[in-house]
Amino acid sequence: MQMIDKLPSPLVRPAAAHKGTFGRVLVIGGSRGMSGAPSLTGLGALRGGAGLVYVAIPSEILPIVAAIEPSYLTIPLATDEEHGCLSADGLTGLRQACEGKDAIALGPGLGTSRGVTAIVTALFAELPQPMVVDADALNVLASQKSGLSKEAGLLKAAGPRILTPHPGEFARLIGRDIATVQSQRAKLAAEFAATHGVIVLLKGQGTVITDGDRVAINRTGNSGMATGGSGDVLTGLIAALLAQGMPPFEAAQLGAHLHGLAGDLAAAELSQPGLIASDLPRYLAAAWRRV
Repeated sequence: MQMIDKLPSPLVRPAAAHKGTFGRVLVIGGSRGMSGAPSLTGLGALRGGAGLVYVAIPSEILPIVAAIEPSYLTIPLATDEEHGCLSADGLTGLRQACEGKDAIALGPGLGTSRGVTAIVTALFAELPQPMVVDADALNVLASQKSGLSKEAGLLKAAGPRILTPHPGEFARLIGRDIATVQSQRAKLAAEFAATHGVIVLLKGQGTVITDGDRVAINRTGNSGMATGGSGDVLTGLIAALLAQGMPPFEAAQLGAHLHGLAGDLAAAELSQPGLIASDLPRYLAAAWRRV
């Protein structure tokens, strides 16, 4: 494995650019009681520099998500009334929503249902755009992990995929326990990435970013970021970098660094115990100035 220490250079923003220059991100997530997750992902994408951010959510929670931030656009989709999740009936609408987007963020707050499983497996396999896969979408992949194999074909992806599990989610993906994952973080992440042809960003202290060949260890961040919603912001941030044309490994590496740096800057002012996930998008602006 090749260890990578140097950060990729931030993307250039031409003076004559317009919002279309900096890419279109589509966030797919949300469910009853989980309106905050896709909202935080949308905020992360906006602060990551994306020109346009769309948040596709069950119609039931649209008023909540739309009220959180006026700078992203919302797309209402069919709701599974029993589970409060996206319904498989909304898959056609989702495919249409994905057209013309430069990067996809899939998973924050999706919940669990047959409809969610159908949506995740279809979009993971079909979409040619680079995709950040997080949270409940990872749980679907874990339940379908026999199909995640490149040989099996069911979930062979049509485009680049960045998986962003925390140790528990990664343990489910590889069928091991958390203690084993934590004792061999870089090795196991690299093996999984190489086997399945994906980028793995394994969260935690010393976040590991690997494509199976290259490995980077992130050094920013603090325990104040161990709070609900922090990972959702990271998902949106990486998606924004992808939408602006940054290669997947570099987008994951720079996104992890910026996310952790925003957390360090926030904690310095607010304290680690007082840090919450919605602070991170605000401090991303200051993090960009440091990079």
